[in-house]
Amino acid sequence: MKKLFILLGFSILTSCSSIKHSEQKPFLWEGANVYFLLTDRFKNGDSSNDVNFNRTEKAAVLRGFEGGDLRGVIQKIDENYFSDLGINAIWMTPLVEQIHGVTNEGTGKTYGFHGYWAKDWTELDPNFGTKDDLKELVEKAHKKGIRIVLDAVINHTGPVTNIDAAYPNSWVRTEPTCTYNNYKNTTECTLVANLPDILTESNEPVELPPLLVEKWKKEGKYEAEMKSLDAFFARTGFPRAPKYYIMKWLADYVQNYGIDGYRIDTVKHTNEDVWKDFQKVCQESFDIYKRNNPSKVLDNNLFFTVGEVYGYGISQKQDYDFGDKKVNYYENAFKSLINFDFKGDANKSYEELFSNYSQLLNSDLNGKTVMNYLTSHDDGSPFDKERKRTFEAGTKLLLAPGISQVYYGDETARTLTVAGAEGDANLRSNMNWEDLSNNVATQKLVKHYQKLGQFRANHPAVGAGLHKKLSDTPYYFSRILTNGKFTDKVIIGLDLEGKLKEFNVNGVFKEGEQVRDFYSKASMPVINGKVSFYSDYSTVLLEKY
Repeated sequence: MKKLFILLGFSILTSCSSIKHSEQKPFLWEGANVYFLLTDRFKNGDSSNDVNFNRTEKAAVLRGFEGGDLRGVIQKIDENYFSDLGINAIWMTPLVEQIHGVTNEGTGKTYGFHGYWAKDWTELDPNFGTKDDLKELVEKAHKKGIRIVLDAVINHTGPVTNIDAAYPNSWVRTEPTCTYNNYKNTTECTLVANLPDILTESNEPVELPPLLVEKWKKEGKYEAEMKSLDAFFARTGFPRAPKYYIMKWLADYVQNYGIDGYRIDTVKHTNEDVWKDFQKVCQESFDIYKRNNPSKVLDNNLFFTVGEVYGYGISQKQDYDFGDKKVNYYENAFKSLINFDFKGDANKSYEELFSNYSQLLNSDLNGKTVMNYLTSHDDGSPFDKERKRTFEAGTKLLLAPGISQVYYGDETARTLTVAGAEGDANLRSNMNWEDLSNNVATQKLVKHYQKLGQFRANHPAVGAGLHKKLSDTPYYFSRILTNGKFTDKVIIGLDLEGKLKEFNVNGVFKEGEQVRDFYSKASMPVINGKVSFYSDYSTVLLEKY
């Protein structure tokens, strides 16, 4: 029977015992396996929405809309692409309506394909899809145990173009440009020229921007939007300051669709109290969604936020240093921050990397966590830029303590250098689906990511447990997690030589207990505190069978 399962393929290789394990295990953000994708570059599922707002001006290489949309993500959820990778959370770039025009930042004409140039936070950009698409996506993801994280931008609007007016001076500043040499010159300034900065430090009530009033009246939604805003400000007691309008608009996606979290953009470029308020608003909206949709509640986790404090790394523990001021963002609503150290730390040995992260996460960062990544949409110095260490990259990312963030195409070795592209456009190439269909090397790499990712998803101990080295040669270690009544124990071996694998599992697995290597599917009992079996692979993932 086991041979039959092997022939049926890896994606359905789930034993009855591991299914039971999955049903009883908690979902812990501390050990989540997150897939980060640029909506416009992942998959075009609906070509009818490829051009909107007359966005027909020729853009520079990879700086225009390429057609990716929510419908494409839905198709891959339906096909179990994410489930087969062991992904239990998908983070997508911002979906809100972008500026309609084109601008040049010095790298050629660019549209807001990436989602970070908001024009109207209350609408989805039709290039990405509809609100019905988002509703379907969230519900289908949740049915497969996958959480949805959207991307929140409160720091700035989109650039001004010949068809996109600036928000009024009561809402934004257009100068000076940040110099980043102290706290004030990082927060009270524009990130770059022509990127209007929301006055997030202000609590002064302001009227709606005329451009939104005019737009909403044309769309026939002005009265409904005003009524909703009145209710929000009456309920919360917040002043009608710019930041609170935007918080309300972003929280509506939580309340209306049940998204599970926000990755928050440009965190260090606003005063830190902004994020305490945003977390509060989102949590209240999350609670309202759960009360209104009791049958759709996945668990009792709080609303998740992970902050992009550019340049923060786990080595800094809880403080980010501006030079003249230190800020603890973990004390300002964040349970997790993106870890910019990881791409460098991945050059260290497995044990140095894993033991150091485990020690920090269980001491200085106890109760907090970091999101590790190797490549991203705006880091021009990724680990393995030439994609020559792809298996090692996947192993280190998916087995490191903390949250793992797989950037779309890490698992398929999508190119990070594109002829004619400048700057971060190289990092944002279209997903290489053809390689996955036709390239044997790509298929092998994906299978490696699938095995490690599914093991990680099945075992919260991998990302959230305590690491302990058990042997230098051969190199193997345990990860053990206790969360309430739930206990999870695994042993992992890496860079193993020879087909015969022998491990001392005493203290992790009990005598006589049946154990399985998830990587090779070999199973064996524990005899005299040890397991012994044959495998062609250099990686071993031991679990109770």
